[in-house]
Amino acid sequence: MNVILTAAVTANGMIAHHSDEVIEWSLDLALFRQQTMGHTVIMGSNTERTLATDLDGRNVIVMHRDMDPGEVLKNIKDEKCYIIGGSRTYTRFAPYLTHLYLTFHPLILSSQSLHLFTALGNDIDLEFIGKIEVDGEKGVYQFQYRVKQ
Repeated sequence: MNVILTAAVTANGMIAHHSDEVIEWSLDLALFRQQTMGHTVIMGSNTERTLATDLDGRNVIVMHRDMDPGEVLKNIKDEKCYIIGGSRTYTRFAPYLTHLYLTFHPLILSSQSLHLFTALGNDIDLEFIGKIEVDGEKGVYQFQYRVKQ
């Protein structure tokens, strides 16, 4: 199964000002919907609380601290699943990732903001596999990477 981290990130790698922020600066929501529709999405409970809309048409799993990422993935019957945030959930699933889909936005948040990963223990070596235009005039593209094993 492909385990895909998908995130809207700023130019300095941040995903939000704080854990309670409802993200309004992301320009890739239509692409997110298209890519995740019909698949499993996994998120942390903070991310669930900040969603502006329901994720209809997707199998939604909300992670809690007592849940084991490996066990959660073993029970998914799908060819791909998307890890959609936040930074603690991205970090917990890092050892299982097969792909990263990162949409960079022309914005820099303060260093007190939320990083893509909170406490990553190991490097992740990536191979570029493609990019998708989100808003060419604003320079927003989704860059897709495969995790090198």
